[in-house]
Amino acid sequence: MLTIHTYPLGPIQTNCYIVNDDEGNCLIFDPGDEAERIIRHIDEKELNPVAILLTHAHFDHIGAVDGVRDQFSIPVYIHEEEREWLLNPELNGSAKYAGLPNIQNREADFNLRQEGKMTIGSFEFEVRHTPGHSPGSVSYIFEASGFAVVGDTLFKQSVGRTDLQGGNTTVLLSSIHDKLLTLDDETIIYPGHGPATTVEDEKDANPFLNGF
Repeated sequence: MLTIHTYPLGPIQTNCYIVNDDEGNCLIFDPGDEAERIIRHIDEKELNPVAILLTHAHFDHIGAVDGVRDQFSIPVYIHEEEREWLLNPELNGSAKYAGLPNIQNREADFNLRQEGKMTIGSFEFEVRHTPGHSPGSVSYIFEASGFAVVGDTLFKQSVGRTDLQGGNTTVLLSSIHDKLLTLDDETIIYPGHGPATTVEDEKDANPFLNGF
């Protein structure tokens, strides 16, 4: 059985998710800021991190990557379309906002190139490429546990913005329709910001998805 913990972090309150199994192994999704808080939670819960998985590389999702990676000596995974974004403040957007530090991480340890089933330690899940908000956005589907971590692709009664680097509204809506709304209606959607929702609720009530 998997347990998921949600931590809104940083000035934009980006959701970092920590998913652990019954043995205390855990995956860390989108450590966007406040590395010390993430590390403290993991230490207090006596968890054993095995990897950092990124839904995409906008600055608010990657700000604590190196701090957490170095603390636990674990690999980082990102889609190959955004492998350079981790290193480049112009691409990840941190250079565009006054008052925010430029985010420059080291390269990811693994670049995701294909969709499909993936196993890391005891964790089995599916990677789906869901571009539109950004070209390398991916969603991580835990079908057996009934949830998906989708980054900024889909929100409760909203969708990701497409006015940033590489954004495309048509591509985004296609990703949502083809890759997320095809999941079981009961699937819990964990977005990059705000509360969780379900596939069924978004089909019924999301005003951006009328016609799907």
